[in-house]
Amino acid sequence: MMRALTLPALALGTVLAGCGGTPTLDQTGPTPQLPAINQRLVPAMRIPRPAGWNGALPTVPRGFAIEPIATDLKIPRQLLVLPNGDILVAEGAGKSAPRMRPKDVIAGYIKSLGKSAVEGGDRLTLLRDANGDGRYDRTVFAEGLNAPYGLALVGGELFVANQDALVRFAYRPGMTRAEGPPVRVVRLPSHLNHHWTKSLTASADGGKLYVGIGANSNVGERGMAVEQDRAVVGEIDRASGAHRTYVSGIRNPTALAVEPSTGAIWSVANERDEIGENLVPDYLTGLRPGGFYGWPYSYWGRRVDPRVMPQRPDLVATALTPDYALGSHVAALGLAFATAPGLGQGAFVVQHGSWNRRTPSGYKVVWVPFRDGRPAGKPRDIVTGFLDGSGKARGRPVGVAWDAARGALLVADDLSNTVWRVTFAAAAPAA
Repeated sequence: MMRALTLPALALGTVLAGCGGTPTLDQTGPTPQLPAINQRLVPAMRIPRPAGWNGALPTVPRGFAIEPIATDLKIPRQLLVLPNGDILVAEGAGKSAPRMRPKDVIAGYIKSLGKSAVEGGDRLTLLRDANGDGRYDRTVFAEGLNAPYGLALVGGELFVANQDALVRFAYRPGMTRAEGPPVRVVRLPSHLNHHWTKSLTASADGGKLYVGIGANSNVGERGMAVEQDRAVVGEIDRASGAHRTYVSGIRNPTALAVEPSTGAIWSVANERDEIGENLVPDYLTGLRPGGFYGWPYSYWGRRVDPRVMPQRPDLVATALTPDYALGSHVAALGLAFATAPGLGQGAFVVQHGSWNRRTPSGYKVVWVPFRDGRPAGKPRDIVTGFLDGSGKARGRPVGVAWDAARGALLVADDLSNTVWRVTFAAAAPAA
């Protein structure tokens, strides 16, 4: 018993002993620098401990302002701005897969050190600014859900991606509470949930729904049988319920959104761990119907991962290269396209923050400029300060939404259990 209890602490000391700086590489944009694989028996693992904001605020660029509009939530994840300006917040935390290796125990312990102690709410909370003064009233819109995450509104139907099923509620503008229980649209894989989050968006015309379903492992170490219908984005016909695999080999598509100028579906995805602190970059990419993105056999296109057995050179030969790297282990979890004051057209991307590095990466919201429906420049930091001067975490950003009517960015923080609002009080200086 004592040996089992002290294993995580011993492992933590091992992986942090002799910590040095992580080599600086340019790992953002369409052509990231990718080092050689550096596989270790015990990979580098470190996560900042929670510290709380204690009256401080996240940092935003000059000309921007930030304030909390909801606090004391129960693990806020993804956000949805409704047509009347109300904001829905999905609150919850799913259950992960059984720990099958010593590394699973160690990594699970280390990750737990950077999480909120609050239990997930399994609910949707509605925020309403009734008189436009920037102060939001709060009501519970729906409860008793199963780790809700992705949200989409199409006409009079509100869709919610629970960890085990896509469900819907009837919706009328101005509602403050759902009327009746949710109706199941389609089951989602959940027998094991190494990645429990199910992302969601609707096509520009509302005819199709897209659900992101993460893999059940890092690189298939639990066997490919448990990966059936995992590491995919599924497409569901809203009228008939018929569904198909839209793209595959995408390890963990944690957020989905429609690029407004083209109507194309884009995703941010979390890549694999344990082959180096600078491998593999998480990414932002447009999804090509029928495309295969490499997992688990290759990464960043056709770079073979030697850990996966048996190899599949036939699949690797078809692997697509993602459009835009975000950096290794940043844990991108949120995506929202916008035309923002002082920034132009582009995408806000939320980076929840690393655990598989000695030097933390992520822990911020960035802006990726777009032109003609494609990324067109380096990312720019928009919301930072989630790590304090001592290396502890005040918060961790997760979901993001653009409130076009108010010209405001909304950010969910699942460590401090806050929803932040960023406003653009003046023209932002050029990047």
